[in-house]
Amino acid sequence: MTTATHTEPQAPFATPNPHAVPSAETRGFSISSLVLGLVSIVASYTFFVPVVGLVLGIMALKREPASRTMAIWGIVLNSVMLAGAVLVTVGALVFGLAMLPFAFL
Repeated sequence: MTTATHTEPQAPFATPNPHAVPSAETRGFSISSLVLGLVSIVASYTFFVPVVGLVLGIMALKREPASRTMAIWGIVLNSVMLAGAVLVTVGALVFGLAMLPFAFL
């Protein structure tokens, strides 16, 4: 009785290519920037949320070219809300300083 065996030689294990592009790209920075842009609509007067979202959006533009649209939307939302918060703060300071002489009447 004979047994049938596979006689082709096996290929050695291939070493991974260090220059290969990973198939699953991460989109963490751009998603975080977009989410913080949406959150900054509610929490824009903290200055912290729009600034972090703006920094993450700029980092996402450089690191994640596949999710460029989300990064751009995050940058736009965060910068508009940051500019609005700055304008409201400056307006409140100017109004407060203008009303300061009347505070002691």
